[in-house]
Order: sequence, then C-alpha cells, then structure tokens
Amino acid sequence: MTRLNSLLTLCLIPVLHTSCGAQEWQSLWTSYVRGFMDGQVRVIDHDAGDRTTSEGQSYGMFFALVANDRSQFDGLLRWTEQNLAGGDLSANLPAWLWGHAANNQWGVIDRHSAADADLWMAYSLLEAGKAWNEPRYTRIGTALARLIATEEVVRVPDLGTIVAPGPVGFQHGNSYRLNASYVPLQLILRLDRLQPDGPWGKVAGTIPALVNASSPHGFVSDWTEFRADTALHSVPTVGSYDAIRVYLWAGMLDKSTKGRDALLKSMSGMENYLRTNPAPPEKVRPDGTIEGPNGPVGFSAALIPFADAVDNERIGNQLMSRVQSDLKPRTGLLGAPPRYYDQNLALFGLGFSEHEFWFDSGGALRLQWEHA
Repeated sequence: MTRLNSLLTLCLIPVLHTSCGAQEWQSLWTSYVRGFMDGQVRVIDHDAGDRTTSEGQSYGMFFALVANDRSQFDGLLRWTEQNLAGGDLSANLPAWLWGHAANNQWGVIDRHSAADADLWMAYSLLEAGKAWNEPRYTRIGTALARLIATEEVVRVPDLGTIVAPGPVGFQHGNSYRLNASYVPLQLILRLDRLQPDGPWGKVAGTIPALVNASSPHGFVSDWTEFRADTALHSVPTVGSYDAIRVYLWAGMLDKSTKGRDALLKSMSGMENYLRTNPAPPEKVRPDGTIEGPNGPVGFSAALIPFADAVDNERIGNQLMSRVQSDLKPRTGLLGAPPRYYDQNLALFGLGFSEHEFWFDSGGALRLQWEHA
C-alpha cells in the first residue's frame, strides 16, 4: 500500500469524519482536548495520578498553535504562568511537576524546571507571536529563552556547549548527566536565528556529537553520563520513553538542515530493526539487545517522520497501519485506555506526516493554516 492509500484509509476511519488533510489531525486534537485537558486549562496525565507537567503544557501550547486554537493556547499559557511560574513566565522557569501532594493539597510538587519543556514553551510562544501577531507572546518567549540560556546551558569539557536537563542535579564534579531528547535541533537553530547573541549556535554544533555518543549500536539512549576525567567518555543507559523522541525530532528536520544526516546516521540501528520487525522496541539495552520487543503505539506514530527521513516507505506504511488500527472511534484517541504519552507522540508524528506543520532549515515553524 502506498503512503497516499494509507492516508486515504485513515480518512475513512469513522472518528476522523469525512475530509482528508486537516480534518483527521484536527479530530485527534479535539479528542485530546476533551480527554486530557480540563477547563482551567491544564493537560492531565491520567496514568500518573492526574498530575500536570511542564512538558504537557508546552506540548499542548505547540499543538494549539498548529490547530490555530488561540483560546486553548491562551488558557494553557495562563494556567502555566499562574501555577508553575509564580505568575510570571518571563521571570521564572516553570516548575516541572504539579499534582496531588502528600499534604492532600494540589499544587507544585517539584519546583525544579525541565529544560525540554522550557525549550518547547519558549519556541511555541515565539512562533505564536509571529503567527498571531501578538507581541505579548514574543516578549514572554524571548525572556524565557534568555532564562534557559542563563540557567540551563552548560559547557561540558571535550563535548561542547549544551542544554542540561535542568538548572541543578545533573552535574557532579566532572560528570554530566544529559538527555538527547531534551534538545531538538530545529528549536535550537530557531533560537540562534532569533537570539544570535546567545549560546544557541554552539549548542546546535554540539547536538550531533551528543546524539552520536548517546546511540551505541544505532539505538538512542534515554540518558547518557559524560565523564570528563583524563579524557571524555560516555556511559549510556537503556533507550526507551525519552529516546523515542530523538528519532521523532530528527525525522522532522528539513532535509537541508546542517547536521541532519549525521543525526540520522547515528540512529541506523532503529531503521535496521524496523526492516524485519513490525513495531519499534519498547526498551533497548546499551549493548543493543532488545528488552521489550513491542513498544506502545505512540512509538510507531513517533517514527513515521523518521521513516520518511530515511526514505523507507515500506517502514512508514507499516507504522501508519499500526497507528490506524489502534485509533478507537468511541474516544477518537489511540489505545484503550488512551495513554497521555501516546497521544502526544501521535499529534507530533501525524501532524508532521500530514503536513499540518513543518520546519524550515533554520528551524522556523511553518503552519498549514497559514498557507491554506
């Protein structure tokens, strides 16, 4: 089956209604809002005690922008500022975790920030400011990006300048614990274009080396310990729920993006695995052995752009087929019960595959509704 036929089949699934193109992704977004967001507006992870994370809020803001849903974007921004950032996102990095605390109260559980969410939030605000001609979004996004540069960017000896996972807790002497999924290259390139006086150009130059060192046997690891003693060496961990995003971010890069080919080459193990297996693994050990043979359906959705990037239509079709078969007409979501992380990966993977959004070689966001 060709990719065109695959997408036409997707259009025939009842929950996705009638027209091909924007309609099926918009349906998924609408179902996501209904299933994972409340009236405040916060994104709720029902699999983890109904908690809310800065990750969920940042992804929600990005998807709202892609959907041209300014009401939800404003609600997500307002809740994030009031509950995670002390009322001012331009002055405070958002706390990463909010939920039901031990004192039986709802509120911030961990005030530390998570750099990946911070980057997606700053990026979404800057692109929303441009798309909707709203200076307030641009002002907040600019200030937030500068906070990230000041508080979360580090220099790792013999590796380079990179965004640490957060301001504290990831450096111990000459040892640095890093996460390749926290630094999507397109976001960093865009920040470099908008803030050329910042550290972003150096960060962009380090990302291919970070991903390569984090990908023994061609599979990306969730976390990698970099130890700078007499010489730099890396100690990767298992590759699973964080690592899947590295394939996704790389798959969504514009073909002419500097460093793209090096990133994709680092991930050759995943492409080779999918040549003989219908679904990506849930977990891969650092030695390349498979610990969990079938990852959740969101993993397949995340790898659709990756399959396109490596020009393997057969793999892309088999991944799309699995995603199609797991869409439930009753909820309009993936899986039963639908999982928070699966939906987020699907909104990224399918939105990009269906050309709801894309990135240029400098990381700027392009939106289907702006070009319709």
